[in-house]
Amino acid sequence: MTAVPVGDVVAPATSRSRSFVRRNATLVVAGGLLVGITLLVLVLPLLLPDPNAPDPANRLLPPSGEHPMGTDKYGRDLFARWASAGRVSIGMTLLITACAATLGTFIGLVAGFFTKAGTVIMRIVDAWMAFPSIILAIVFAVVVGPGMASELLAVTIIFTPYTARIIRSRVLGLAARPYVNAARVSGMGPWKILAVHVLPNTLPLAVVQCVLLSAGAMLIDGSLSFLGLGISPPTATWGNMVADGRTYLQDHPTMVLFPGLTIALFVFLLNLAGTSLRAFVDPRARLLLARRRR
Repeated sequence: MTAVPVGDVVAPATSRSRSFVRRNATLVVAGGLLVGITLLVLVLPLLLPDPNAPDPANRLLPPSGEHPMGTDKYGRDLFARWASAGRVSIGMTLLITACAATLGTFIGLVAGFFTKAGTVIMRIVDAWMAFPSIILAIVFAVVVGPGMASELLAVTIIFTPYTARIIRSRVLGLAARPYVNAARVSGMGPWKILAVHVLPNTLPLAVVQCVLLSAGAMLIDGSLSFLGLGISPPTATWGNMVADGRTYLQDHPTMVLFPGLTIALFVFLLNLAGTSLRAFVDPRARLLLARRRR
């Protein structure tokens, strides 16, 4: 048997990788920055001092070598709090996204496959989506009370209908495919058809929806924390760091600037990655994007 040179094997894979990066540069850059920020806030708290340790002698210090982002009104290091807050904010965003995407996907599958029940379900979903998201989140947080559990419940209930509507539209098209009809004729049960034939074909769309959903979840989480209706201090989040710094905005703008810019950057990158991923996954979106470029 003739040995195949290593270069002949590696070159095509390398060429495909370069081609993928060239065609999806926005997705690669946005995804890389998101992963980088996430890893940063996961690792930094292990190397930094206690974010909740007060130091009254060093209150409201400007950024310096010892305190890169300065200190707050209690003398706590803002850089340590920023890193710790990133863990909480990103973790809460991922948790909300996972719950809303899972529940919304299940509702969308049922509503799209069982048309009679789906009509009733979607009327409820349409009515629910008529209310502004942030208003519903505030109402839920006020009724249930501030805290991680109430925020998770409130924001999950708010974002679930959006996922359900998108998944249902995909399932309606899949339910009429020949292989689904063939499965019905063969005697396969409806739930097994959903699990074997329909669900796998909705997963790419669900992944894209998760990325876009997480941008909204980050914004709502920051808004509720800013209003004092989310996770309560002394646990730091980027939202309540902005709320703590607003009193000192004129004299110490960095207290608001760093967490506020981080939220804005994270949401921007999530939207950018979601839009690029949709163009990569959905052939129709990719064709539309190519036409716009031309």
